[in-house]
Amino acid sequence: MDILENLNDNQKEAVLHINGPLLVLAGAGSGKTKVLTTRIAYLIQEGISPLNILAITFTNKAAMEMKGRIYKLIGYTARDMQISTFHSFGLRIVKENYEYLGYSKNFVVIDSDDSLTVVKKILKDKNIDPNKFNPRAIRSKISTLKNELKTPDIYKREVSDVFEEVVLDVYLKYQSILQENNSLDFDDLLILPIKLFKEKPDILEYYQEKFKYILIDEYQDTNEAQYKLTKLLAKKYQNICAVGDVDQAIYGFRGANYKNILNFERDYKNTKIINLEENYRSTKTILKAANSVIRNNKNRKVKNLFSNLEEGEKINYYRASDYQDEVQFVVQKIKELAKSNNYSDIVILYRTNAQSRMFEDGLVKANIPYKIIGGINFYGRLEIKNLLAYLRLIHNSQDNVSLERIINVPKRGIGEKTISKLASTADLKQISLYEAIDSGKELIFKNIIEELKAKKDTMPLVEFIDLVLDKSGIRKEYESEKSLDADIRLENLEEFKSVAKTFEDEYGVVSLEDFLLNISLVSDNTEIKEEKNAVSLMTIHAVKGLEFPYVFLVGMEENLFPHANSLYSEEELEEERRLCYVAITRCKKKMFITNARIRLLYGTNQVNPISRFIKEIDPDLLDNISANCFEKNEKIDYNNIKEEKVDISKNYDNVDINYQVGDFVYHENFGAGKVLEIIPNLKDPTRTLLKIAFKLPYGVKTLIYSHKNLRKV
Repeated sequence: MDILENLNDNQKEAVLHINGPLLVLAGAGSGKTKVLTTRIAYLIQEGISPLNILAITFTNKAAMEMKGRIYKLIGYTARDMQISTFHSFGLRIVKENYEYLGYSKNFVVIDSDDSLTVVKKILKDKNIDPNKFNPRAIRSKISTLKNELKTPDIYKREVSDVFEEVVLDVYLKYQSILQENNSLDFDDLLILPIKLFKEKPDILEYYQEKFKYILIDEYQDTNEAQYKLTKLLAKKYQNICAVGDVDQAIYGFRGANYKNILNFERDYKNTKIINLEENYRSTKTILKAANSVIRNNKNRKVKNLFSNLEEGEKINYYRASDYQDEVQFVVQKIKELAKSNNYSDIVILYRTNAQSRMFEDGLVKANIPYKIIGGINFYGRLEIKNLLAYLRLIHNSQDNVSLERIINVPKRGIGEKTISKLASTADLKQISLYEAIDSGKELIFKNIIEELKAKKDTMPLVEFIDLVLDKSGIRKEYESEKSLDADIRLENLEEFKSVAKTFEDEYGVVSLEDFLLNISLVSDNTEIKEEKNAVSLMTIHAVKGLEFPYVFLVGMEENLFPHANSLYSEEELEEERRLCYVAITRCKKKMFITNARIRLLYGTNQVNPISRFIKEIDPDLLDNISANCFEKNEKIDYNNIKEEKVDISKNYDNVDINYQVGDFVYHENFGAGKVLEIIPNLKDPTRTLLKIAFKLPYGVKTLIYSHKNLRKV
């Protein structure tokens, strides 16, 4: 079997290079895994022992795939090779040298949950208020410090505020507890091997002799600890092959340092550099678009992807009038594609998790199967379920299920014993759990619910949800956590306000009861069984490594993509551009890019400029369709697209009507009614409320004063 068969010239050159440092700059879809596995097989064919080869990648899935491909090439000979993740490799080093690191043979590796438990116990023992100093934020900071190779002694010199002082205090105790309990966390699996190699040169030399040939996949994603560990191992023989692409470095928020790949030639003299630029995935049009965007980054190694595949269709660019128009366009195009393709050929990509909600709702209404990749459907997310439980309990205090879910969310020191005691009292007296509450911390919780119940019919839903987030403590909990996960959860909670705003705008109703009934219908429908033939929805971060024939890249507006947080940092803006490059290069056949003139996000209407990334794409590659002209398929000149200033108040065409108590009115959905009360909104007069009695079965409802469906008779 000729293992070099079907390799292009550059791929073959990378495989045949045996000794000395090698940097393979592998563009998207250029066959880097094929090069890595074939190179390993070739090394073994050339007489190098599999035991002397170390191959490291970033996920267990990628490691298993690599092993499988090598077995197909050279068979059982490769069984003893070390092909693993960095952490798996680190665990091997610790297992083989635990006594030198001060551990016993039966050491254990604790997971992230156990690690958090240790931090919480330290805070409790030191009488540090976890509401002021979030345990997750502290644990996250300690993990970051470890991966930056900053011991407590080093970090001590950097401490500049109260939070950092607490982190230092906890960090010292945390490490002490782990050592005393013969335990390691995942970060230690990288740090301890580095410590061992620095303190024991003879052990380092042993592993340098053992692993004379080192291959690192996705080198642009290495952090400081991974970089240092690799450098120590490769120092003696310099037979290191790094494969990666700086243009796909999108994990800076996790501590990855893309500069490691840029500095490879500085670290390893006489490096041979090979570019893999032929793409086997996408049409020429897609690659030209990707190249035209990424060339605007300064910190990169220049390369240009090309393809010998067909030219392909132009990118379909749609500037929607609003987010609903954007969703409608995407749904309509998916219906058209589904006539001759599988749903599984299609993906919708967005910058933030919160954006999934509007597309989920649109797909549900269109009866199109979908699945969320790398996440949970919007209404199934923990923070959304907790917020809904609060709203349901406020609406119906007999709801024991909702009460049990959120009585200790956020943490209030109400444990299972208290809930069990309440349940016993409720059973004995034949009352609800809520009614059984009469003392203790649980009474404080009840008082919060009572306060919110008193206000639920006196303000618009969006404002009321804001109040619930504040009074419950949910918002404060996530704000104090200071982590990426907490930021995502906050975005989702803010996006829930858009659900309420849409409901208000559609029906004019601000009734919590009606809103919850509407939500229950949508959330039930989104509990779709896992299907293979379904449209995929995911963030761009989650799509790396995947490919789809048809890609919808939505929400392409300034402040959304690029994200608002990146606009004041050139380095972060370049990472956003790399993220755009990754999104475009996932597409094989046809791409759709969309944005909206007006976007309802986090409960408010926003007017954002067109994303700079769209403007960086060669206009000749775009097929532009103007908003509200989708059915006519009318085209507009890309170069003449202008930003409109939109007066949101114009949505309320009834704003000047002067309602009085006693007026008779007519609503398109509820019929005839009579105004019972006017509830003014001093902040925003257009959100003033009317309490109206409608004929049964509708009864009394609270509506937006100026809603388009409401008229004075």
